[in-house]
Amino acid sequence: MNTHGLRLFYQVAKIGSFTKAAEQLNISQPAVSSQIKKFEHEIGVPLFQQNGRKAVLTEFGTALAGKAEHLFSLEKQIEAFIDDYRNGEEGTIRIATTYLPANLLLPKLAASFKREHEKVNLVISTSNTKDAFDQLQHYKADIAIYGGIGERPDNVDWYELLEDELWFVVGANHRLANQTIKLEEMVKEPFIMREEGSSMREHLFSLCYANQLNPPKVALQFDGLSETISTVISGYGANFISSLVVKDHIKNGQLARVNVEGVSVKHRIAICTRKNEEQSILVKQFIEKCKQNIRKNY
Repeated sequence: MNTHGLRLFYQVAKIGSFTKAAEQLNISQPAVSSQIKKFEHEIGVPLFQQNGRKAVLTEFGTALAGKAEHLFSLEKQIEAFIDDYRNGEEGTIRIATTYLPANLLLPKLAASFKREHEKVNLVISTSNTKDAFDQLQHYKADIAIYGGIGERPDNVDWYELLEDELWFVVGANHRLANQTIKLEEMVKEPFIMREEGSSMREHLFSLCYANQLNPPKVALQFDGLSETISTVISGYGANFISSLVVKDHIKNGQLARVNVEGVSVKHRIAICTRKNEEQSILVKQFIEKCKQNIRKNY
């Protein structure tokens, strides 16, 4: 179908005059008439009929004008959508995040971004470190937000948001609460941990291997971060976890630190993207917003 002819027809139908439509379109009236006759011939159905000296819409012409109105309204919406996307005002950002930033940072970061970008969809999936990077590297995510100290894949760009320390913690009434002990004694405790592939578990086991110690017994394993903390608060077992996650629990007396001699492990939270890839305006805006929030609040 000749959409140019349809557009000319719609303008005449909407205005109700060949002459006025030609003036608005800045072309000659004979050119408009010629193009519409050509369009009528193409579709094989008359669009106008003579009523004295005026040309009025046929029944089919009236119905087609209604369809054309929907079509060209949709066209405007599509053009606006493209402009919004190009300008970073509409679209989707897929975020794969590990549990620590998902619980600690992302709710505030996402809310702050959405307040300024209501039309942008944030699709957030939470998983362990391995799965988060798999999603990024296999184009299932645009951004990975990672908390850990493990090796950095070569095909990933990193921007470090903040750094904190990993602490050993127990329930407030645990016999080791606020004590200073050796690592050998600490790892004899049952530990409440996340599943294999989680960064905290890998950090603890690596620390044990580096000190030629057997890793601790994982007495209970959970997929979520909050479940591990709640279990330790109840008085059973120990955990090795980001200080940012547990500092409030320690302050309010639910948890206590165990100071382990010679152990100081730094933990980093970073935003990751695929290396050597130009990021969309939306992704750039989200990353910049994250940086601004971290600088302001941490």
